[in-house]
Amino acid sequence: MAQETRRSLFGGLFGSKSSKSSPLTISVMLMYIGIAITAIFVFVALFAPLMQSWGWIQDPTAGLTNPIHEPPSAAHWFGTSRQGYDVFSRTLFGTRAAWRVVLLATAMSVVVGVPLGMLSGYLGGKIDRALLFLMDTIYTLPGLLLSVTLAFVVGRGVLNAAVALSIAYVPQYYRVVRNHTVSVKTELFIEAAQSMGASTWAVLSRYLFLNVVQSVPVLFTLNAADAVLILGGLGFLGLGLPESVPEWGDSLRQALDALPTGIWWTALFPGLAITMMVTGLSLIGEGLNEFINPLLRRENWD
Repeated sequence: MAQETRRSLFGGLFGSKSSKSSPLTISVMLMYIGIAITAIFVFVALFAPLMQSWGWIQDPTAGLTNPIHEPPSAAHWFGTSRQGYDVFSRTLFGTRAAWRVVLLATAMSVVVGVPLGMLSGYLGGKIDRALLFLMDTIYTLPGLLLSVTLAFVVGRGVLNAAVALSIAYVPQYYRVVRNHTVSVKTELFIEAAQSMGASTWAVLSRYLFLNVVQSVPVLFTLNAADAVLILGGLGFLGLGLPESVPEWGDSLRQALDALPTGIWWTALFPGLAITMMVTGLSLIGEGLNEFINPLLRRENWD
């Protein structure tokens, strides 16, 4: 069963005899586009400091020597802001801030939500009912409202923003993994392991884990896309990262007052960066969903 799960999860991604002969669907082609877009943002996040050290881009926190509200030009590709910041360099470095918070938030939600879902679904009883009530309560709250409230309480910062975002996503992993666990734990191979005296830890780690996490990669990418939007919202409200850290939402907040005067570039490029990153991650998630869902894959390829 574990081997079949690995084949169903990774076989579609890396090809098989049957998949090679199947035409590429729109979802698969869009997923490749999403991978390309996301790879660009990863590249920018990794090499932005190196490009600054080479003198290719300005220091995103230095703006005293730049003209104020200069439109895009050869010297400043994305123009300058009200503070004289180079919008191009701040947009590039905003990618680093977005990845740090988004990856940390989604990773924490996976680390918490997946084990809780497995334990709750496998053990059942009072533990299951208590966790289910708690997660359902959190799940009913709007993600942005919950994140804003938590960010207001814990304050600004990379870790604080990640914690505020992750709490909103934990119930999603919990619910998906719990439902899979409840279904899989009645299979014969689980009963055989229990009859041979396998401990709860052994059953969960060796027999259940790979069979209940099939949807986690899809949730991870879709939550990452959602986290980019919410992080932008937190920054726009002044509840995201410290002012010294270039961040897209904060750039949009600072650009808001200048929009009526025709200063469009300070808002356009950070907003475009958010849109493109969300689009790339969402396309990957939808493509992964087709690979992981056999019924959907068969329906699209028949």
